[in-house]
Amino acid sequence: MEIRHRAVLITGAASGIGRATAHAAAARGARLVLTDVAADGLHAVARELGDAVLHAAPADVRDADDVDALAADVHEAHGPVDVVMNVAGISTWGAIERLEREHWRAQVEVNLMGPIHVLSAFVPPMIEAGRGGHVVNVASAAALFGLPWHAAYSASKFGLRGVSEVLRFDLARHGIGVSLVCPGAVRTPLVGSAVIVGVDRDSPRVRKLIGRFERHAKSPEHVAARILKAVERDTYMVYTSPDIAVGAFFQRVCPWPYERAMRKLNDYLVSVAASE
Repeated sequence: MEIRHRAVLITGAASGIGRATAHAAAARGARLVLTDVAADGLHAVARELGDAVLHAAPADVRDADDVDALAADVHEAHGPVDVVMNVAGISTWGAIERLEREHWRAQVEVNLMGPIHVLSAFVPPMIEAGRGGHVVNVASAAALFGLPWHAAYSASKFGLRGVSEVLRFDLARHGIGVSLVCPGAVRTPLVGSAVIVGVDRDSPRVRKLIGRFERHAKSPEHVAARILKAVERDTYMVYTSPDIAVGAFFQRVCPWPYERAMRKLNDYLVSVAASE
């Protein structure tokens, strides 16, 4: 679908992929509804984008009442949106013996229940409006692969993948497309804020590992361009880098290279942790 003049909701709009997508959508003539838990960053982005912004207000996607209040304000002032983009997310890694229950809970509350709250508040009015539209759920390569130390993160992202897989069929009758975005490495503030439980991020081996990740990472602008292309072409599964597409192919068609890669990566991370 063409997003020019369409009302586009973007969560996590204060930074990273959300901010880049807001800028890219504004450049295509979209009318933006922006939200993020970080109020200062959100309002800074709104100022950058000026008249392209219909509505910008902070909200905590973990809180259903907060999201419902945002939706009520948006619908009263502007009517239903045309595109919903769930971008907001957090990341915590760690071996299961080091993860506490609050780590699991936080991942699910932000990365899974957050999008569910947003979908529940904004998609039914889209259906009722009868104009069609599109839903974008930003998951992760961790929604596809058994990446080491990603159990809590993958619990949330595999869940979002399941929601998306169902909605792609449920919403088709209403003319609403669905895209599931599975980025690999992306240079966003999440790289710096991701929690690695039980590991000193300042140790030489960990800093080297993070450096390799960042050198391999795509820019948020690259991911934003892929997201908008997916909306325009009604593409369901969106890979933002060739390595993720190749990995997904081998996982489906010839699983032994995938399994070998996961085991080798697991062994490497165990050795990093042991050297702490």
